Amino acid sequence: FVDKEQGRTKKSKSKVDCCGYPLSIFFIVVNEFCERFSYYGMRAVLVLYFRYFLRWDDDLATTIYHTFVALCYLTPILGAIVADSWLGKFKTIVYLSIVYTIGQVVMAVGAIHDITDTNQDGTPDNMTFHVSLSMVGLFLIAVGTGGIKPCVAAFGGDQFEDHQEKQRSTFFSIFYLSINAGSLLSTIITPILRAQECGINSQQKCYPLAFGVPAALMAVALIVFIAGSSMYTKAAPKHNVMLQVCKCIGFAIKNRFKHRSSAYPKREHWMDWANEKYDKLLIAQVKMVLKVLFLYIPLPMFWALFDQQGSRWTLQATTMNGDFGGFVVQPDQMQTVNPILILVMVPIVDSVVYPLIKKCGLNFTPLKRMTVGMFLAGLAFVAAALVQIQIDDTLPKFPSHSEAQVKFLNMENNPLSVSLKPDQGNYLNLNTETATVAMNGSEFMLSLIKGRRQTVLLDSTGILENIDESAYCLSGCRFVNGFGTVLNVTGAKDLGAITPKNFSDYGLVPQGKATFTILNGEGQTCNYSITLGFGSSYTLIIPSIFSFGPDCWTTIQQVEDIKPNTIHMAWQIPQYFLMTVGEVVFSVTGLEFSYSQAPSNMKSVLQAGWLFTVAVGNIIVLIVAEAGQLPEQWAEYVLFASLLVCVCIIFSIMAYFYTYIDPAEIEAKFTEQNPEDKEEKKKGLELGNMSSLAAEKPEQTKQTKI
Repeated sequence: FVDKEQGRTKKSKSKVDCCGYPLSIFFIVVNEFCERFSYYGMRAVLVLYFRYFLRWDDDLATTIYHTFVALCYLTPILGAIVADSWLGKFKTIVYLSIVYTIGQVVMAVGAIHDITDTNQDGTPDNMTFHVSLSMVGLFLIAVGTGGIKPCVAAFGGDQFEDHQEKQRSTFFSIFYLSINAGSLLSTIITPILRAQECGINSQQKCYPLAFGVPAALMAVALIVFIAGSSMYTKAAPKHNVMLQVCKCIGFAIKNRFKHRSSAYPKREHWMDWANEKYDKLLIAQVKMVLKVLFLYIPLPMFWALFDQQGSRWTLQATTMNGDFGGFVVQPDQMQTVNPILILVMVPIVDSVVYPLIKKCGLNFTPLKRMTVGMFLAGLAFVAAALVQIQIDDTLPKFPSHSEAQVKFLNMENNPLSVSLKPDQGNYLNLNTETATVAMNGSEFMLSLIKGRRQTVLLDSTGILENIDESAYCLSGCRFVNGFGTVLNVTGAKDLGAITPKNFSDYGLVPQGKATFTILNGEGQTCNYSITLGFGSSYTLIIPSIFSFGPDCWTTIQQVEDIKPNTIHMAWQIPQYFLMTVGEVVFSVTGLEFSYSQAPSNMKSVLQAGWLFTVAVGNIIVLIVAEAGQLPEQWAEYVLFASLLVCVCIIFSIMAYFYTYIDPAEIEAKFTEQNPEDKEEKKKGLELGNMSSLAAEKPEQTKQTKI
């Protein structure tokens, strides 16, 4: 039953303990593991889904990715208000988990290319349908994951009695370990699932599986959580501290505005204008919170760089060589470097680096640590820019928006004289919408599409085929049939039937040796092998002189469309290392500093502020990426690094003038002045504020420190 005075469900006789711990917490830990697996697994492959399934360019993929992440960090405020003021933590977690699960399922369904592939060519015919489902799914996921974020950790803490303080502390260690385990495993597994091929009519990269497994894990998380319902201690909804703080601040501003005349005496602090309505202890607590929130103002710039690990850095990895001694690493798997380094670096920094600095007599205060963390993140982007410069030297020169690229392939066995033709196999840049092709004394009009690549098949009669192909979709191998009959190409990739003087689609083939089987209608076969570098792309021409036999492969011509990636993914490790060390120094220290400087009953307010800085950081990425419009990616990296260094300088100045306080000592003065309110004040300092520990990446760094 519920004790109305305490607003808390009392422990019943049926409550089960295991080894001194409430059995209910095991349901919560499993729930958190599955939910974090679901979220990070989906997010790990998200930017590549935008890029290669929805066929968005790098900028749009990055924009939507960071919009989604920002929304995930804005909705916790809504979840906290709903839980504390209306539904309570249990119902909020259940209802929003249902929304979350539906969102994951919608994402998985939207990634099934066969749904709209009516002509069975492997390409969705109604991309609007897939985009719509994806956006709806992402919105539901953002509402779900953000809404439950501030509730789950606090709900777990509610399961313990007052005499179980030690067990409660251990629970939070186990809780954050489950977060680490879920996120680390998902960022390893889901890229592997994405790299598989699946489909009914045609085989494509298996995004439905990459999204489907996280959806299944989220369904399991919901079922497990509901299964423990009868064992939970469920705190009744009560007043929301966040709303109380906002009302107090609002009244102070309103009251100050009413008394802005010089006739009214000034007060020591602008929050003192709330004295007419609010308790002095509450006002003092709000002052402490505002003091910390003021220091939060520069922090979003750090998160603007940090969260690009899942967008820009992942896209950067797609242009690099992922062959680690025969083990192929997927571009999205490089994100696992961060959590792995966290598990290594946190104990090293805590047990070795900080003690050494202390022995050297340096006063390495929390704010100084955060400044160093921001600077290291800036260095990480400088390292990323240096890597990008090296990558750019190896990449093909794709057309700008004002140019078109065209390549001519000669299907004759004899040379053709083409006036626009460069060396066969190379692309020619043209800044017109039409071009005149002079060939063997005849002229032909060629239509061009600016910003796109085109490949033109020629023979002595003129232009046979003009293929419009996006410069961003070339990958793997394709065949051109110059033979006189229909040919089927199978083997490393089933490219289907190719009619004479026509192209097959590009087949995505894993790096390494690939063998194709060419089959005619009479059952004759020819095996052709090619060694593909990481990221390379080839057009293979079956000429008119081709014939089946032991040496049939010798007449097939290779045309290199895109050279293999030559810069190894291992070169990304230094930038991940710098970013991770910066995160450890910045994020863990930031949370500890915030908690030490804030009232014990308002940590949830600070948590909302901390999550809000992450959301604003992702919004900054959108603004800079859209407003900057820099032509080179390395220049954008340098821009972000420069902005963070400038913000770092501003933060260091703010930190220099900051005076550390002891909130408990300040609160004690007010409770001593008002002894009749002592018990009431004490009730306000409850565990419900443990929701402040439910940060996203800070969760992960906190675990290893605990």
